[in-house]
Formats: sequence, structure tokens, C-alpha cells
Amino acid sequence: MKLYDSYRAPNPRRVRWVMAEKGITDVEIVPVDILAGEHRTPEYRAKVGVAHVPALELDDGTCISESIAICRYLEALHPEPNLFGRDPKEQAEIEMWTRRAEIYFANPMMLTVRHSHPALAALEPQQSPDVAGFNRGSAERFMKMLDRHLEEREFIAADRVTMADIVGVVGLDFARLIKYRPPEELANLNRWYEAMRARPAAAAGA
Repeated sequence: MKLYDSYRAPNPRRVRWVMAEKGITDVEIVPVDILAGEHRTPEYRAKVGVAHVPALELDDGTCISESIAICRYLEALHPEPNLFGRDPKEQAEIEMWTRRAEIYFANPMMLTVRHSHPALAALEPQQSPDVAGFNRGSAERFMKMLDRHLEEREFIAADRVTMADIVGVVGLDFARLIKYRPPEELANLNRWYEAMRARPAAAAGA
């Protein structure tokens, strides 16, 4: 299998983090320079179908894009350590928190960075400080809720690291490009963040 990857981009890092947690080492990494537009070439689009990274090319030529879909596929091949849930209730809870972490936390932080960092202007038709500010405010409102949620628990969705934690920490870590740190008063969130960054798998694209 081949993983079409862009080293600094957050969504491919989710996949690399999952691979690191599971000890998956037999996937070839194919770098894609998104700042140079390599993901927009006719050849890449013909293979993947969309101008997105990451994409996982299977041995039969099938290409799977969207980071969560790729991680689910890898989970099916390598069930342990479990990241998506062991029974229907746990699967639903992890799915719920993964979607929340992506929609209300990771995506707004990514848009904050993409509309703030000068080097990422190539990825947007037009960078907008207003878009960056709106999304930062949206993410920080969710952080307050997540801080309360983490008051008496170590991880977001279960008694162990799951996909929800990976999505959240990768989104937040991406904001280090603009030297962003979560508000200091969110002690529980910061504790979780530092614990996640201390995991060996955090080195997968940091």
C-alpha cells in the first residue's frame, strides 16, 4: 500500500499517528507537495478522484481518501490497539466525539492557520483575517466545553486513546505554526494536550 502524504498538513498526520499507535510499518509513504500544487495535477486527480491528501492506494489500485476512512480501514486490518470502539455503545460514543472533535475543534483550528500563516496563502483563493478570527473563536468555545468534559477523565471518548483524541490533538497541534497555545485557564484541556504530545506516536509528523 501507498500513503500519499504531505508532511506538514494535519489530516495526513492523523493517519501517520494511527499507524504509529498500531505499529504499522509496511505502508510506503509518497510525499505530495501541496504548496506546489502537486495534489491538483491531472495525474493525482485521476488516481485519487479529488485534490486532497491523504490518500491510501491499495495493492489492487483502489484509492481511499478522507483521513477517517483511511484510519477505519487500517483499524480493520490491525484491530489492536483499538481506536474506534469495541462494542456498539463504545463505537457510537467514539464516533460522536470524533465528529465533534473534527467539526468544532480541528477544522476551525485548521482554518485559523490557513487564513493566518503567510506561507499557506497558496492553499486559499484569498486569505481572510476575519475568517481566521471567527474560526479561532469557534474553536475556543468548544475548548471550554472540552475542558469541562476532561475534568475527571484522561481521554476524550473512552478509557484510552481513541480516534477522537487523535483528531483533536492533531488539529490543535497544527496551530503551533502560528504559535498558538490554548488558554492557560483551561487546565484540563492543557493537561490532556501535553499528555497526547508526550506519546511516542506524536512524533509521526510533528
